[in-house]
Amino acid sequence: MLSQVYCSGFQPFRQRLLPWVQSTALSRSRAADRIQPSAIRHVRSWSNIPFITVPLSRAHGKSFAHRSELKHAKRIVVKLGSAVVTRGDECGLALGRLASIVEQVSVLQNQGREMMLVTSGAVAFGKQRLRHEILLSQSVRQALHSGQNQLKEMAIPVLEARACAAAGQSGLMALYEAMFTQYSICAAQILVTNLDFHDEQKRRNLNGTLHELLRMNIVPIVNTNDAVVPPAEPNSDLQGVNVISVKDNDSLAARLAVEMKTDLLIVLSDVEGLFDSPPGSDDAKLIDIFYPGDQQSVTFGTKSRVGMGGMEAKVKAALWALQGGTSVVIANGTHPKVSGHVITDIVEGKKVGTFFSEVKPAGPTVEQQGEMARSGGRMLATLEPEQRAEIIHHLADLLTDQRDEILLANKKDLEEAEGRLAAPLLKRLSLSTSKLNSLAIGLRQIAASSQDSVGRVLRRTRIAKNLELEQVTVPIGVLLVIFESRPDCLPQVAALAIASGNGLLLKGGKEATHSNRILHLLAQEALSIHGVKEAIQLVNTREEVEDLCRLDKMIDLIIPRGSSQLVRDIQKAAKGIPVMGHSEGICHMYVDSEASVDKVTRLVRDSKCEYPAACNALETLLIHRDLLRTPLFDQIIDMLRVEQVKIHAGPKFASYLTFSPSEVKSLRTEYGDLELCIEVVDSIQEAIDHIHKYGSSHTDVIVTENEKTAEFFLQHVDSACVFWNASTRFSDGYRFGLGAEVGISTSRIHARGPVGLEGLLTTKWLLRGQDHVVSDFSEHGSLKYLHENLPVPQRNTN
Repeated sequence: MLSQVYCSGFQPFRQRLLPWVQSTALSRSRAADRIQPSAIRHVRSWSNIPFITVPLSRAHGKSFAHRSELKHAKRIVVKLGSAVVTRGDECGLALGRLASIVEQVSVLQNQGREMMLVTSGAVAFGKQRLRHEILLSQSVRQALHSGQNQLKEMAIPVLEARACAAAGQSGLMALYEAMFTQYSICAAQILVTNLDFHDEQKRRNLNGTLHELLRMNIVPIVNTNDAVVPPAEPNSDLQGVNVISVKDNDSLAARLAVEMKTDLLIVLSDVEGLFDSPPGSDDAKLIDIFYPGDQQSVTFGTKSRVGMGGMEAKVKAALWALQGGTSVVIANGTHPKVSGHVITDIVEGKKVGTFFSEVKPAGPTVEQQGEMARSGGRMLATLEPEQRAEIIHHLADLLTDQRDEILLANKKDLEEAEGRLAAPLLKRLSLSTSKLNSLAIGLRQIAASSQDSVGRVLRRTRIAKNLELEQVTVPIGVLLVIFESRPDCLPQVAALAIASGNGLLLKGGKEATHSNRILHLLAQEALSIHGVKEAIQLVNTREEVEDLCRLDKMIDLIIPRGSSQLVRDIQKAAKGIPVMGHSEGICHMYVDSEASVDKVTRLVRDSKCEYPAACNALETLLIHRDLLRTPLFDQIIDMLRVEQVKIHAGPKFASYLTFSPSEVKSLRTEYGDLELCIEVVDSIQEAIDHIHKYGSSHTDVIVTENEKTAEFFLQHVDSACVFWNASTRFSDGYRFGLGAEVGISTSRIHARGPVGLEGLLTTKWLLRGQDHVVSDFSEHGSLKYLHENLPVPQRNTN
């Protein structure tokens, strides 16, 4: 065993390398250069990778059961495969990728974790150097003896791997040392062979060296001593907890992880993780969680383009480490879009690569639930409209019949949330007899409107003789609805999904766990009467919302129901999946100079005070300048005072007052409580301009008796809902007669405003012909296009 601590050596090479290092992503952390060694563990925000502070104490002996627990890992081994470290030409190192990996390891080290690297790359680095030397030597000799024309015909001899390793080890370590220096972290090189683990004295020495390095906050960089290592014995393999042959860096990393009692082993390769069949094959699916005993369900392909072992060797090493008490994740360290944060993402518990676990979940995985929702939704879409309506009617009956059980479960949620949730969220969480009765009425409305939804003909065209085209409504597919503190949302969305024939994945907030569980069971009980129970799935696993948003192969539309922050987070996290919803509900009411005194106070009170936590509650009141210091204005202020509404003055309103309320911090604020911004405008056009600049395109209202002014407002305000002399609270699917809504959309594609049954449908084209081919319609063909519009069957409106 060879151990060297590199803190200031290899100065000539380092001086040549540092300018390059400083020009890479590492230069973003220049503040690290000023950090004193004694202060390293107190660094907080000097990197572009988010800092997280978590408790890191953990007794070793049992691996983590869930990804979410990985953030508690203190001692971590990161294994860098040959494909990660080397360039595509297998000659030289992938310097940018290495710089990113070093940055991530440094961030975790400076969080107080103990990081170790098992790295390949010495052979590739040495091959690059030796090839350069050979080319230089050959070019000189051949230039002297054969002339310049034969330089192109020079052949590079096959280089022996041990010689390449010997030539590359020092340079590879110097590179790592220069990179880690940018973060005020010291690195140490450990070269090992199989004998260092099988000889008891050497094994104790290695163990002691590594523990001492970790104690001194040094990152050990471990590699097999490829310059002297003998070929792997063909029959030597993973043989239980106490014996493992170090024949490649996969087995070395596993042995090291168990030997050092590490919490987590991250194996980076050039594939996303473990697939159930060779990656690239048509049916290959990434395995999110792999359990011991699942090897029989996996077909292994060929090994990596470089390196000693393939995926089979990685799986065997991972299972051996798992058996020894170390959690393992195999992930892609080469993909340019994820390699810059793959290590930190894994430690944060995000769904990256394949996680090895000894604990199988009690229920199906979210991927399996997605597949069940897909197949169940397709069966649901094939039912007769009367059958789907019957399911919804049965669910409405269950809401009233099982009222006591529902309210008891809701009471548990309220008791557990007391003191943890703000008052507006507690109000959203609460269910009551009246809420359940209203839900049942809304569901029956949905059942009535679902009779002619799926399969409705929208357009018919005769393309040519005996060639007819139809456009018909069909379900979107699988919906993912994520909602917070709103258990009443579950039966509403479930009924809309049933009516539209969509599969449904539901992810509720943990604060409503008991309520959501019983409501989901009732939904599945209703679905069972026609054998489509699996069409609606409630995600109960520890899946993070961000991970759910990555299931683009299983989910067709995401509908968030919750806070503006939740919606923004989902819109940011969703990759390749459309998101329907609105991030904010900044609703305005403009009181025109010709407004009715009696109407204004009623409308303002209802819009602001009836349910201030709702997204359609009034947030900004715009008042025409001529109404200041009039009885109408005084009545508005008196009413707001009685209702205990806190007033925030807009800049213009504040300028008119000697003693004004607190000036608003931002005119683009959704309060969600008994708070209201008041601003003054000089004209209807200024009101419209204000709404367009500070609103969220949700719901905006004008109060006036002038019809011409009202119509101008209705036509020029670009929002999903625009009202005249009506409360903002009417912006709701139930009040619109849609039965219920999955949310209110402020987007401009597909659906806008309260989204009910119609918004959950898309279309497909059906073409019926008789041996028609396009060539018959060419210039010299026998047929001509007719493109005649045909009558569409009348929609059943009863």
